[in-house]
Amino acid sequence: MSGNPPVSESEAARHTAKMMKIKAARDRMMEGKSGEKGLIIVHTGNGKGKSSSAFGMVMRCIAHEMPCAVVQFIKGAWSTGERTLLEQNFSQLCRFYAMGEGFTWETQDKARDIAAARAAWEMARTMILDERNRMVVLDEINIALRYDYLSVEEVVEFLAQEKPPMTHVVLTGRNAKPELLELADLVTEMTLVKHPFRAGVKAQAGVEF
Repeated sequence: MSGNPPVSESEAARHTAKMMKIKAARDRMMEGKSGEKGLIIVHTGNGKGKSSSAFGMVMRCIAHEMPCAVVQFIKGAWSTGERTLLEQNFSQLCRFYAMGEGFTWETQDKARDIAAARAAWEMARTMILDERNRMVVLDEINIALRYDYLSVEEVVEFLAQEKPPMTHVVLTGRNAKPELLELADLVTEMTLVKHPFRAGVKAQAGVEF
């Protein structure tokens, strides 16, 4: 039976000294970070996990009894696990608006897509301006911005000038506009390394929806 080799006293001492230095550096860094603000957070990139990460933060808000809201710009024409969970169990803390009708290649009607995006944006504005909401997720809004169903200038101006100071806003979807990336406080790009879809595996419950 194999196992890890024993740690010598000298090795343990070197490790302790190294960790003490790292902790001291981290403590100094954290000393100047006591402020809080409502963040503009962007999840973009070709990899999976943009919406999943946003819903993870929604669950954190719920655990802290912080009211939040979700507005879906593309999804909405089909049922998802996160929507079912939130609507059936946490509706008192999370308002959920699935206002999309599917991707543009499914609707095949540009005017209809633009109208749906505008309606979702008006709901998003309402949710963000309601200061009871500590976080608002704008799921797949980057897709609507990419196809110019919404004006990125309008969205950026609203977030910069009208968003309540303590409200977090999370915007998801690939191909985030440069203007949005510039405004954001936190940007994460999901990188695609490998995906089962390319091997002929369809989207599966619990993983994709």
